[in-house]
Amino acid sequence: MIIDLPPENRELSPYTGWTRDHWAAIADHLLLSLRPYFSATRSRVLPPGRASWSGIDSDGLEGFARSLLLYAFRSKGENGRDPHDFTSWYRAGLIAGTDPANPERWPTAREVGQAKVEAASIALALQLTRPWLWETLSDADRQHVIDWLAQAAEGWYPDNNWLWFRITVETFLASVGGPHDPRRIFVDLATIESYYRADGWYADGELRAFDYYCGWAMHVYPLLWATSAGADAFGSAALDPVFRGRLTEFLDDYVALVGADGMPVLQGRSLIYRFATAAPLWMGAVTGATRLSAGETRRAASGILRAFVEHDGIDERGLLTLGLLGEWPAMAQTYSGSGSPYWASKGMLGLMLPADHEVWNAVEEPLPVERVDVRRVIRPAGWLVSGTASDGVVRVYNHGTDHALAGDQAGDSPLYARFAYSSATIPPLVGETIDSPVDNSAGALDADDRSTHRTGFTRGVIGDDGIAAFATSAADAHWVDSSAVTAAPDHGSGREGEVTSGPRLATASVVRGAWEVRAVLVGGEPGGASRAVSLRVSGWPIASDAVPHGLVEEGSSRVEANALVAELVALTSGSCASVHREAGTSPLGANVAVPWLTFDDAAPGDAVIVASRLGRDDSEPPVARVTPARTLEVTWPDGAATAVALP
Repeated sequence: MIIDLPPENRELSPYTGWTRDHWAAIADHLLLSLRPYFSATRSRVLPPGRASWSGIDSDGLEGFARSLLLYAFRSKGENGRDPHDFTSWYRAGLIAGTDPANPERWPTAREVGQAKVEAASIALALQLTRPWLWETLSDADRQHVIDWLAQAAEGWYPDNNWLWFRITVETFLASVGGPHDPRRIFVDLATIESYYRADGWYADGELRAFDYYCGWAMHVYPLLWATSAGADAFGSAALDPVFRGRLTEFLDDYVALVGADGMPVLQGRSLIYRFATAAPLWMGAVTGATRLSAGETRRAASGILRAFVEHDGIDERGLLTLGLLGEWPAMAQTYSGSGSPYWASKGMLGLMLPADHEVWNAVEEPLPVERVDVRRVIRPAGWLVSGTASDGVVRVYNHGTDHALAGDQAGDSPLYARFAYSSATIPPLVGETIDSPVDNSAGALDADDRSTHRTGFTRGVIGDDGIAAFATSAADAHWVDSSAVTAAPDHGSGREGEVTSGPRLATASVVRGAWEVRAVLVGGEPGGASRAVSLRVSGWPIASDAVPHGLVEEGSSRVEANALVAELVALTSGSCASVHREAGTSPLGANVAVPWLTFDDAAPGDAVIVASRLGRDDSEPPVARVTPARTLEVTWPDGAATAVALP
């Protein structure tokens, strides 16, 4: 099904051409396209696709609740005007889903834990649409809703963003005279406060889990909650300015993670939510808690939406499928069913704002990466950000995130523990990479050429000397064999299995423009063993439906497809260059190629150095050396130099 979009407006939106009318048309298209998948009583919405681990009853609730959220944003921004009669469909489903006598009722949170998540979307939607939904229900129907929501506040909750779901539900219940536990709300708020790190960044719980949940959960729910009915009883007046200040800081970093083509940096779990990545940008516009101009906010958000729409994020039926661009279920976590992708609704939060709001009427302004080269240090996450204006690609270099704790010895999660991520690439997500990291890694090899993992590493220094950004970390490298592990829930962490210890590997990244200089210092092994090992350092993964072109020369490996180049150059001697190829492991293309360099006989105390590049423009690599004092010295083509001590 083709979306019927209005003509582009290049005067108002010189970068994307899209206006509020485009957003509204896409929202209506998504909602109308779901109508064939409503159940008879309209309580469940079950698009075609695989079932989640919670089962299809839960998946039908999920499809209803997450699309209800999109309806709520749309209805709020139109002050209840509803030419497509969405309200009657969702009112009927709300009544039927909470009626305990209805055979199509929703599973309760006592029956299925996933209902706790969906209850928050329902409570939030009811907060936003009170005049058109809640206030039109009969007393009996309201009581059914209260009774169903009340069960969602009970029992165990994971120690992460889920606590915002319980706070949202209980606060709504408090506002309508329903059962709630004030002490539990205060405890949950305090626990969430412990997730805050610095500079506007939250971790998703106690783990080093820095990802888009920081934006679409940890910054969206607090500010919607703080201004909702009932929240004043729980200290919202004092918390609101705190939340606003943190969002403002966060957005300074966040907007730099959007590539010029609109694609965000592809890192972290739940990427099937696609344009939900626009949610915190809209939250800044809704609250005014942003230093971004209205034109820059809309340019970033519209760029994200347009990128996914134009790359088959919405299929020919008008559906959001399990995948990133088109359908690719292999990338979904086990908690995801066919209705899960409709959390993309959060990315359309801006539709809450009426047509006369400044954000819809300001002329689009360029993204940071469209103005100049961008280099930022995001200390809480241990990230170095480098965006190049010449090609619009944004890269993140990672020395702080692994979805684990220091000292853990699980396998590396492809979406968390790699040394680098970008707006133009994604790691291979299935296949051999689970037990042997393929891309953007640096590991010792065993007799079967399997690479070690770095999860549980120790963070080192991070900073910028005005010439380049730098970060270091050190890992007790280890092999993980997960072949004997039975299927386990996938929430983003690396796979567990039989662990074999390897050498200590200390790594430094020095970043400028499209180049990263990566140095790896070999240490000893547990128990004091000291032996030489083979090290493999890998570069960026290039995916394409056509087979990427590869070029191997002495000391260098280069891969190219769709005008995107990944290059890996040895800056120390003794390397063997190759191109690794695989198929069916990336949602970005049928074929994947990665440049590799292997260094044999690396003994404790030895250091290998490579230069890794991702971009669409050629440039000369820097030169580098490690001094006897274990300092990495990098000299750039223009003569500028950077030095960083290896951990």
